[in-house]
Amino acid sequence: MALKIPEKSNVKSESSKSHSGLRVNYLIIFLSGLVILIGGILVFLLIIKNVYGNYEIEEILPTRENLRQLAFEEKAAILYSRYTENRLPEGETWVQDNINTWESYLGIFKMKYDVISDIDLEKGKHFNYKILILPGTFSLSDREIIQIKKFLDDGGSVFATGGPATYSDEGKWRGWDFFTECFGLRFIKELKLEDQSKIHTLRGNLPITADIPTGYTLKIATWDRPIYAEVLEPRTTQISFWYNYRKEKGLVREEIKKSAGSAYGFYGKGRFVWFGFNLNSVIGERDDFIYFEKLIKNSVHWLTYRPTSFIKDWPEPYVAAAIIIPVVGNEIGNVYNSTKLFSRIGYDPTVFVDANLYLDNPGVYKNLRANKQLGLISDIGFLESAKDTVNKLDDKTTQFSNLKKSKDSTEAISGAKVRGFMPYYGFYNEFTLQAMAKAGYEFLITDSLIGRSVPKIEIRENKPIMIINKTARDDYDIIRKYGLTDKRFQEYTYKEDIDRLIFEGGLYVLKVHTDGQLLSNYSDVIDALVKHMRKNNIWLTTVPELQTWWRQKGGIEVRYETRSKRRVTVEVSNPRDTDMTDFVVQVNLNKKIKDIEISAEIINTKLPKYRFDDSTNILYLFIDQLKSGETRIYLVDFKNVAV
Repeated sequence: MALKIPEKSNVKSESSKSHSGLRVNYLIIFLSGLVILIGGILVFLLIIKNVYGNYEIEEILPTRENLRQLAFEEKAAILYSRYTENRLPEGETWVQDNINTWESYLGIFKMKYDVISDIDLEKGKHFNYKILILPGTFSLSDREIIQIKKFLDDGGSVFATGGPATYSDEGKWRGWDFFTECFGLRFIKELKLEDQSKIHTLRGNLPITADIPTGYTLKIATWDRPIYAEVLEPRTTQISFWYNYRKEKGLVREEIKKSAGSAYGFYGKGRFVWFGFNLNSVIGERDDFIYFEKLIKNSVHWLTYRPTSFIKDWPEPYVAAAIIIPVVGNEIGNVYNSTKLFSRIGYDPTVFVDANLYLDNPGVYKNLRANKQLGLISDIGFLESAKDTVNKLDDKTTQFSNLKKSKDSTEAISGAKVRGFMPYYGFYNEFTLQAMAKAGYEFLITDSLIGRSVPKIEIRENKPIMIINKTARDDYDIIRKYGLTDKRFQEYTYKEDIDRLIFEGGLYVLKVHTDGQLLSNYSDVIDALVKHMRKNNIWLTTVPELQTWWRQKGGIEVRYETRSKRRVTVEVSNPRDTDMTDFVVQVNLNKKIKDIEISAEIINTKLPKYRFDDSTNILYLFIDQLKSGETRIYLVDFKNVAV
């Protein structure tokens, strides 16, 4: 029998068929992987765009320039000036103390910094930093001055205190030329040591004073001889002033102009912030240091081109606000004339009446029955000194008894609601606020100096009490104290205070009496003042309107974040149990931009109308309504303008 041997060719053929079925097409795999990679890159770029806004590819590549900007974008150089230290008595630690304070604040802001020497500055090492800090460095060499000017001209930022470069490195007097040339300011004078301390008033609605009460007063010690200055050029903006209208004589407008205590502005492509005092000179209580910290932080943000944001104090388009407080006391028969005056100017004031006079003469006040609200003037004790508020004013029980009795009796006779209180002598204490809340009062008109030119809300007994302090001279000051019986002089003096409040951006409180400016031979001055207010974009409002606005404004929370060079996010929240309507969020972008686009992180979020002021780099977001508990996050995209 013959054996049948399988043919090898057939085996190979089957094997090759089997292997050919498992062959991998590397071209298809490569192309598929390339598509997935490109898709992944596109998705990544889309995510980057959604988070950071518009960008250029070269901006996100890990180039040396991009890494350098990440390393030095917000790093500061603090100058330790041996030249300044050499002018001090041996063993004096003044320079080191100032540097320690700066280090403390920069640590709070989590900002990186290095301490550099005079030689470092002369060699130009400060060009590796975003900000150069000059802490009271009044002695600088000629080479240092040249380097600082180059640094500013090249786009750097300088934060200086005191009188920089007024002495040479050899301790010889140089003068104020550097100060004037770089900062656009003219030296006026140094404060005297005999003054011990001085009030330093801050303006509102500036990038540097964001989230600080308008007209807030810092108390500055004079041991470092703080400086008065005057702004000379449009590139420089005055932040504050030393002039105290309450105690000092002189023409208000001129004195404010010549008493700048801090300023910010531009030099070449760079920026500067100048304080006329050193950081260690600030004295006071807890709130003073909290707001001073915000002042420094805002200044650093402005110098590093970072935004600041807050709710504008007053409804758009107003730059300040005003209320008129008529007081009925002596010359009570003048109530009728006063009623005609306010009807003529279209103003419905809350009239304050002396509680005792009202109860004794109810018939005289029949013209007040149309008023929806009255305020009461009552005696809660005499205050001899601001240090004796607890001892000299009545105790809590007595204050409550007087306030409650006067309120109930007046409401029963007049039919009007009593919501406001004004102490006889203008002063109050903690007992007063507690008694007011318990008795049902809502606001307090006071002569106490609470260090601001805007209202303040205090919560007592779970109820808000709005405190409105004296922000200007009243008719008793002008007519009785100054003896101004000529209506032209009266009008001019009032307008000085109005213009000061416009400069601050605060609330002008005009208190007038039936035996003062409300007399028939003087009352037409009020007409002129109202015209001046309306002409100068002041919100002439009533106390109830002011209450509603200020409570709602105070309940709105604003947060902001810099996402990239071309995007800022603004988060607006209303945690209150009432809706907020018609308010403005002011975003200080702190740099030149164009082509603004507003969008939102959440679809169907109502977008606000907006306006951008390219002269101040401020973006105004006009929000018509924000419901209770609602939060909106707006995305602000833009293009940067090369300067």
